[in-house]
Amino acid sequence: MDSSRAYARSLDRQDALAGYREQFFISNDDMVYMDGNSLGRLPRDTMQRVQQVVEQQWGANLIRSWGDNWFEAATRVGDKIGAFVGAAPGQVAVSDSTTVNLFKLAMAALILRPGRSKIVTDAFNFPSDLYVLQGCNRLLNDRCRIQVVPSGDGISADLDNTLAAIDEDTALVTLSHVVFKSGYLYDAAVITRRAHEQGALVLWDLSHSVGAVPVVLDEWGADFAVGCTYKYLNGGPGAPAFLYVNRALQGEALSPIWGWFGDTAPFAFDLDYRPADGIRRFLAGTPPILSTLAMESGVDLLAEAGIARLRAKSIALTGYMIDLVDALLAAHGFSLGTPRDAARRGSHVSVRHPEGYRINRALIEEMNVLPDFREPDNLRLGLAPLYTSFEDVWQAVERIRVVMVEGRYRRYPTTRAAVT
Repeated sequence: MDSSRAYARSLDRQDALAGYREQFFISNDDMVYMDGNSLGRLPRDTMQRVQQVVEQQWGANLIRSWGDNWFEAATRVGDKIGAFVGAAPGQVAVSDSTTVNLFKLAMAALILRPGRSKIVTDAFNFPSDLYVLQGCNRLLNDRCRIQVVPSGDGISADLDNTLAAIDEDTALVTLSHVVFKSGYLYDAAVITRRAHEQGALVLWDLSHSVGAVPVVLDEWGADFAVGCTYKYLNGGPGAPAFLYVNRALQGEALSPIWGWFGDTAPFAFDLDYRPADGIRRFLAGTPPILSTLAMESGVDLLAEAGIARLRAKSIALTGYMIDLVDALLAAHGFSLGTPRDAARRGSHVSVRHPEGYRINRALIEEMNVLPDFREPDNLRLGLAPLYTSFEDVWQAVERIRVVMVEGRYRRYPTTRAAVT
């Protein structure tokens, strides 16, 4: 392959989405940002929108803004996100954190399947998701056995093993659509179909999918889903998450957290809870208005770009990075920690090295590259199609190569920092 910088620049000249990079705040042109799968960049429009919300809606209009556009923000923005996850209107709401939403939906699912005693997940799932499942099970007096399907190679799931784990005793199947370490992409349609054949419910975590990978929840027949908005949706640190409840389940599924925004008439202030119809019943307390409206700018940008173009560029970026890893880094002891098959990977690439943690430190401290590290040896490189360029990819791999040639990683301790 052509591993020159000139070739990377030629790819950028052909990129139909290249112009979107200018719509993000970039304070340092030399800094190579490879962590959009953890925290997306700041859209320029977000700064203006937040100022308008703070000064006009909060500052000038004060509490009147609840009646103007705040009260419906959770479902209005939810429907915009719904367009990215293949959900018809009225099935997605912005609410709380991913973890809290997962708890709500997992409990709702388990209550809907009282006679079953197994939860199926996998070793790829985000640990917080596993903790939630353990907590739900404890609240239900350890009714269920949580079966964690292992991975043979730490990169790809064994689909046959996953399908075999789902049986007539399974209450809930819950997996990350794109797994956080390797970027492996599940065949969600096949998993969902198997679960329904066995009478189980399915809950997908879309945190590493939404905004980068096509998702069609209604087409899959998914029951529930959750996802965060601060990765590829560029909603900002700690931005509220979203949840999806299939319309067919909205009449019977019930959140375990009963709050006034989930009541049928919040401002009636009745003393007894009456769950609202539809997706609103999964809201709880007063929603975080500033962060919900700030997040909307990133969602609007993605809607304008379109998921088909985003996915096409994501495949091109990750494929190009894998080629560069083979050409420039394999000789330095790196191995690929991500599926080579584009149909089975999301929008980040993991490269593995025994010194991955110290290499990560050297990149951040000396080379002006911002990736992240995931145990035990994964250097994770997130490629956000809206603003990551092909030259960014080339620079990231080249700077990793320099760190290895010059041995810069040896300057750093193996002791892990609090945040990696």
